[in-house]
Amino acid sequence: MAEIILAAKREKSLLRRHPWVFSGAIAHIRGNPPSAGETVDIRAADGAFLGKGAFSPTSKIRVRVWTFEADEEITPLFFSRRLERALRARATLVREGHTGYRLVNAESDGLPGVMIDRCGDYLVGQFLTTGAEYWKTTIVSALNRLVPNRGIFERSDTDVRLKEGLPKQIGLLSGQKPPDLVEIREGAYRFLVDIRQGHKTGFYLDQRDNRAAVAPYAKGAEVLNCFSYTGGFAVAALNAGAIRVVNVDSSSDALALARKNINLNSPDATGVTYLEGDVFTVLRAFREENRLFDLIILDPPKFADSRQHLEKAARGYKDINLLAFKLLRPEGFLITFSCSGLMTPDLFIKTIAWAALDAGREAQILRYLNQASDHPTALNFPEASYLKGLICRVT
Repeated sequence: MAEIILAAKREKSLLRRHPWVFSGAIAHIRGNPPSAGETVDIRAADGAFLGKGAFSPTSKIRVRVWTFEADEEITPLFFSRRLERALRARATLVREGHTGYRLVNAESDGLPGVMIDRCGDYLVGQFLTTGAEYWKTTIVSALNRLVPNRGIFERSDTDVRLKEGLPKQIGLLSGQKPPDLVEIREGAYRFLVDIRQGHKTGFYLDQRDNRAAVAPYAKGAEVLNCFSYTGGFAVAALNAGAIRVVNVDSSSDALALARKNINLNSPDATGVTYLEGDVFTVLRAFREENRLFDLIILDPPKFADSRQHLEKAARGYKDINLLAFKLLRPEGFLITFSCSGLMTPDLFIKTIAWAALDAGREAQILRYLNQASDHPTALNFPEASYLKGLICRVT
């Protein structure tokens, strides 16, 4: 096995069990040059063992750690045990009757680059790193042993794979190809999910708890649901007693599916409209019309995918929240999110505060929101905490 030897004094993060080794921390490689995804030992400059991980020859993150234990071998049994541990952690969701949730959350479940979602009778996998790709067949075999399913479908079609020197991939890995729409249950709600062509793995499972958090603020409210995607927050608002919901999204396909999901859960609902368009443009038009709402939900896509884009992203978050504050009635509520991992909680709160100030509104934070429990954050990997949300009230 090849050994990665770190430069002097570059082992501190690994001693804290952070699972990444950057290329700049490596002094040299001992032994035969490892191939992409191959397991390597990681050692400090003095030779002390630090961990075992998957080698990536092109990524800035040159090694992602599988284990910090010297006597733990990276074999099919290793992956079975990690998957079993992840399944036990989701047992409560199973008992509660949920059929849509994340089974494996990458580094936070000890499997860097591996994300597996359950969508009804199907599993959807993302294998985003060289190590995940190297062991993909093994992981799929273990999933088929451990999780009853009709099929496992791959959605490794993100730009992250390109940084790893891997092509994007979409397709069936085992079993039956999923139908156009798969139904999942989320508590009392039912949702149709487009596994094969939907965004990411088809549904924003990480917003489960936050959809439930909408209820106390939606009864009797006129709701503006921005970046509505397939209608998750609209379903929650209508079931809580919202009298009117306006869904805005740039995708006609997403809005069509939102309509189906709303009809599935609230077939008698009235006062629901669907607007295809750029959310910034729609909000400006509403401002010109002096149209006001009791509750506005902002769940935008990631605005920052690199540190170079963070300042621009902060301006985007400020602008869209400023517009939302201007459209709220007195004592109205804003539920706003950022899924950009680079946007820290402190910066997000400051950005929303600047937006309120420039909008000429005073507001309070009533509640902080984050990702659902099936998207855990390992204490040694704080980067996994990406979703931030606030419930604000205009005073």
